[in-house]
Amino acid sequence: MNKNPVLFLIGGIFSLMVAMGIGRFAYTPILPIMQESLAFTDAVAGYLASSNYAGYFVGAILAGVLPLKKHRTFYLRSSLVVSIMTIGMMGLTHSYTLMLIIRFLSGVSSAFIFVIASSIVLDKLAIAGKTNWAGYFYSGVGFGIFFSTLFIPSLNDLFRWEGVWIGLGIISCMLTIFVWFWLKDSPNSEMKKDSQMVTIQAPPLKWLPWLIIAYGLEGLGYIVTGTFIVSIAEKTSIFLMDPAIVWVVVGLGAIPSCIVWSTLAKKWGFVKTLVISMFLQSIGIALPVFWLTPSSIMISALLFGATFMGITTLATTLARQMSPSNSSRIIGYLTAIYAAGQMVGPTIAGILLSYTRSFNSALTGASCVVFIGSMLLVSGIRFDRIPSIETSAIKSN
Repeated sequence: MNKNPVLFLIGGIFSLMVAMGIGRFAYTPILPIMQESLAFTDAVAGYLASSNYAGYFVGAILAGVLPLKKHRTFYLRSSLVVSIMTIGMMGLTHSYTLMLIIRFLSGVSSAFIFVIASSIVLDKLAIAGKTNWAGYFYSGVGFGIFFSTLFIPSLNDLFRWEGVWIGLGIISCMLTIFVWFWLKDSPNSEMKKDSQMVTIQAPPLKWLPWLIIAYGLEGLGYIVTGTFIVSIAEKTSIFLMDPAIVWVVVGLGAIPSCIVWSTLAKKWGFVKTLVISMFLQSIGIALPVFWLTPSSIMISALLFGATFMGITTLATTLARQMSPSNSSRIIGYLTAIYAAGQMVGPTIAGILLSYTRSFNSALTGASCVVFIGSMLLVSGIRFDRIPSIETSAIKSN
């Protein structure tokens, strides 16, 4: 572990702020601004979002297949550089084709950063007997969403949407400086120590397909709200506030969510907590369909923010404990199926929006998909009777 584990953890948080909070999710609050200036249709917006998720899928597959274990720091830093460049380049072109390519490359780099940073951080936390800190690490996505969205209105007023992307690229560059110095990989000896040290108290590997399928359905469903919730607010006539405030609420909900869900998982069990979080998310996704008011949009945003990264925290921690000696690969595969769902979701939603001129069918379908995913996990609740993952890891240390 780094001489100062807090700085190491902050480096991990900053890496997720850049790759996920900005690189992946800044598109959502910037989308309405871009649509207004460039006359994007909802279908085009969906294709552009799916391009990023396709890149994320490819990156996750590569991160799971390539032998990254010995060079994780190098791959992490290289991916951060690519992420910064693609964020800034979005503000330098009006070409839709070039935007598709840029968002694809951004997705590839985001996946690499997420998988590699997750494996480095979770491995080191396990070595230090601090796996309960994983929630703090994954809160970086919420911090990235929250703080980047605060800059968007002022950057747009001063420099229009092009300046928003360039400004966020500069902010990402500043955060990456700290990641460069504070987040470094362990020697191989520590990795071997970890694989021997941790006593696995998680569902057996034969249950992994249920987790993978459910996580893929989560990716397919949640991303509809993740892509269009700001547009929903912007196109709702009774929503009189700045639509970007909705994404701020998502970030505020996401910041503490990973810590809260990790704490609940220690008390209730990881699988049971995962089922509950996905069920709550399905309710939040469908809420604007049955109750469309400013309050319902805010509640939907809060429920979305409070669950989507919590679900990722629980799923990746659970998957890593099912195969602790090969964390990069198992997290890579899990992230790949998640990304596959994300790749399909916005495209289907965008087409539905173009035909129906309403978000209702897309949101209803997304809610049902997430609910089905939660039900597929019910069979694993019996494994929660085994002592919790964090407790067993600490004891074995």
